[in-house]
Amino acid sequence: MPQLDTSTWSTTIVSMILTLFIIFQLKISKHHFPMSPELKPLSTSKTNTPWEKKWTKIYLPLSLPLQ
Repeated sequence: MPQLDTSTWSTTIVSMILTLFIIFQLKISKHHFPMSPELKPLSTSKTNTPWEKKWTKIYLPLSLPLQ
């Protein structure tokens, strides 16, 4: 049974890694990234609920004078 010749494996692996690196660099270079990303202003909308417009019984004991 003949021996497996592994003398060219290192050359093959190094050239494959170099080729993959170049391909990924070319793919990444085609993307346009924003130069200075800015936060979008958050618009907080307040929802009006019926219990915010009037006093309820929960608040009444606090506002009563002491006896």
